[in-house]
Amino acid sequence: MAKRIYTGPQDRQPKTITNRTVGAALLPGTAVAVGATSLTQATSASGVRLALLSDRDFYSTAQLDATDPLTTAYASGDTGVAYELEPGQRYMWAMAAATYTNGQELTVAAAGRLAAAAATNVVVAYYDGAGATLTAGQLADVAIANFYTKA
Repeated sequence: MAKRIYTGPQDRQPKTITNRTVGAALLPGTAVAVGATSLTQATSASGVRLALLSDRDFYSTAQLDATDPLTTAYASGDTGVAYELEPGQRYMWAMAAATYTNGQELTVAAAGRLAAAAATNVVVAYYDGAGATLTAGQLADVAIANFYTKA
């Protein structure tokens, strides 16, 4: 099965936002702020309606196709598809370069990527995998948290 941004649960469809344009060239698997008419790159979980930019499911994932929907950016002005985040859902999300451990609290950082949450950060997800050192922008499995401020 081809990799996609949304990874589960598979017993229902995730809610999406499909009536907004993308305000810049943005990569799937990064956080976006939902505005009245557009999706812009989020660099924090505070003060925004947060969503996760989806890959385009109409792009081919065939072996002979050079178009990888997980690494092909939306162009400014494209109509974007973003996931509304709900606790317990699982996604592939672009990560900041660092070493992560299973269950680690994550927050939104530069370029809409997730990074380790520090005190006073809003925790939006947990790292969901074996301990690993990830490169900037590498997609990793995460589970969405019921957002809270880390003590």
